[in-house]
Amino acid sequence: MAERSCGQCTMCCKVLGIVELEKPGGRWCPHCAVGRGCTIYETRPGECRTFHCLWLLRETFGPEWRPDRAKFVMYGSADKAAMVVNVDPTAPDAWRRKPFYENFKRWSAEANADRTHLIVMVGDEATVILPDRDVPLGRVGEGDRIVSRRVVVNGRERIEPRVERAAGLS
Repeated sequence: MAERSCGQCTMCCKVLGIVELEKPGGRWCPHCAVGRGCTIYETRPGECRTFHCLWLLRETFGPEWRPDRAKFVMYGSADKAAMVVNVDPTAPDAWRRKPFYENFKRWSAEANADRTHLIVMVGDEATVILPDRDVPLGRVGEGDRIVSRRVVVNGRERIEPRVERAAGLS
């Protein structure tokens, strides 16, 4: 199959923060021509050069999964501990629509078995999707980590995710 390309999609230019440009997540990059691409493409930061969303990498995702249509960007975390769904803050419930949510629930079971997470980020607010429930964790700041432990409740094992704050911060 032919390799995918971004085409007119520029959603990562909105939802992702770019340290080198001091661009916060959830805002359009000043170098983005929305729907056309990067105006500094040849000299774009390394973060942008090396980023590939899962829609680009997984040809099994249909056109509805393209980030500008889905209103979210999916990618693996750098530490491989999570699949992240970074949602356009102007469409905060986009991840709950069909066919997305049903797939996220199924994938969360696989992530659970691998002891990884499926995390939805809307701005800096995180929700961990688990097979049996969704767990809103609130704000997750730079350097914070989402961790979980397995506990037994009423004789059944249950995952309890939480935010582990960056050292020295409260």
